[in-house]
Formats: sequence, C-alpha cells, structure tokens
Amino acid sequence: MVGIPLRIMSHGKIVKGSMTKNSMKELVHQDFVLQELPDDFPHKPPKGYRYTTLQFKSNVISIWTVHQHGFVYNGHTESYCIWGFYNKKTRTYYSPINSSKVGKEVRIEDTTPYTSMPLNLNPLMQCLMSIHQ
Repeated sequence: MVGIPLRIMSHGKIVKGSMTKNSMKELVHQDFVLQELPDDFPHKPPKGYRYTTLQFKSNVISIWTVHQHGFVYNGHTESYCIWGFYNKKTRTYYSPINSSKVGKEVRIEDTTPYTSMPLNLNPLMQCLMSIHQ
C-alpha cells in the first residue's frame, strides 16, 4: 500500500516510508503516545477528515490530518498528513518544515483546518480568499 511520504525519528533511527493506517498504528504502539488536541485548537476537521496527535518530543506534539476515505493510489485506506506542531509548555503552534522538523512559530488565527503553514497569497488571491470567508 502507498501512503503519505514520511520520515520520523524513532529512538535515534529514521523511519522512512509511507504513512498508512497500519503503519501509524505500528508507530503508536512502538514509540509514540497519542495525545489530545490542545484546548485552544480552533479548527473543526473538514468533511471526510479527522485530527490525531502524537507525542513528538517531551513538550511538543505533532498534529495530523487524517483523510478517512483515502485515495485511489493507496487503496482507499486512511492517509495521514502533518498539520503542524504544538508546544505544550509555551502553548504555541508551529508550521512544519516536514513531518520530522518543526518550522517557524505561527499565529493560530493564520492557520487553516488543513495546515498551519502560512499561505503566500498575492493581492488578488487575498481579495478572493476574503470573499469566501
């Protein structure tokens, strides 16, 4: 089965491969603990999606979007995509560089239900996006 490309640090080893429902379960049982979404997380999952979280570091959790219906290329199994990271001590959100690297701090107001990565919109796109909100 094919899933989302992933690299995760696991006890000093990098685990490469695809993130499918089975591999996510395997990682959870091996090294990681599922965490709750932060209390101040404002987004509701888009239709057909849900959120899940994993312990990333002692004070940081990774937040994942899970497409529940999958895609044709992965046999319609659940697909996982990194949403971002949350530091529990400082109560701040971070965009991902990739699934194994924390990026820059972001304001939660600037995030979307799909990603914490900032959108680089030109003025026309900003105008069009503001009409849909």
